[in-house]
Amino acid sequence: MSANGGIVPATRESIREAARIIRGGGLVAFPTETVYGLGANALDTDAVKKIFEAKGRPQDNPLIVHVSGIREAAEYAEVRELAENLMNNFWPGPLTVVLYSVGIIPDVTRAGLDTIALRVPLHPVALSLIKEAGVPIAAPSANKSGRPSPTSASAVADDLGGAVDLIIDGGFTSVGLESTVVDATGDRVTVLRPGGVTREMLAKVADLSDGDERAFAHRSPGTLHRHYAPDVPLFLWDGFERASFEMARGVKWCYMGVKEPPKDLDTSYRKIIFSSLDEYARELFSMLREFETSGGQIIIAQLPGESDIGSAIRNRLERAANI
Repeated sequence: MSANGGIVPATRESIREAARIIRGGGLVAFPTETVYGLGANALDTDAVKKIFEAKGRPQDNPLIVHVSGIREAAEYAEVRELAENLMNNFWPGPLTVVLYSVGIIPDVTRAGLDTIALRVPLHPVALSLIKEAGVPIAAPSANKSGRPSPTSASAVADDLGGAVDLIIDGGFTSVGLESTVVDATGDRVTVLRPGGVTREMLAKVADLSDGDERAFAHRSPGTLHRHYAPDVPLFLWDGFERASFEMARGVKWCYMGVKEPPKDLDTSYRKIIFSSLDEYARELFSMLREFETSGGQIIIAQLPGESDIGSAIRNRLERAANI
């Protein structure tokens, strides 16, 4: 079995090898239901530093710590009634809960904050790896910082190559966008980053804050810096105004969305029409990566509405376009 950044299928043997690497201070890329994560022992300061180095990630960007369940989460954070309610309803799943740390997880993992971001992933490989390793696993997305997140093992290899000790191939991810991040340190839930668990879903089980989430944004991974950007210019279309398409005249352009672009424009170089917003979310990052290597000179993406999963898609597109 390769232990030098090679891709291996997800088997009992490869998961055991990955767990050994993590316990030994190495880096392993593994699938979750959201995107592929770049994992290290969250308790090992030197191992966590390797994550920042491999990704080129700013040191002030905290990492999500993946745990096996609520009981383990309570070892590292103050889990009060509000947080426990969220965990009971959405774990395992694409929800990260920010809570006050009890001080066990080192500062480097928490980016020096007094809070910690915790999640239980809904993926059999990720859950098996956490349990086999026997330690909490710090794992941001397994890509170079600022790039579209990886939804396949090959995308991890394209970005990180030999910087990771092992890449476990669990196929394409099912959600395709990073987890929802919420702050549950107060009496109400503050959504810091939208994702697969939508505001509408959260509102059914908890009171949501009407305050300005930017006041707590520093507590969340993936909110303080430009992210998700392809290597070619990205322009956004709201479905009505045509300004974005004026940039497409005379150049090869790629388009994606759930709505057809205006019919009177020159034929697009590449065009993807998704059948649903769920498919848009699932395929967004992989299409950004595919379009940037397709020969297209610009990418135009439709901005969906702000309800349900559309909010998360908008968030990623606006960040990728640096809006």
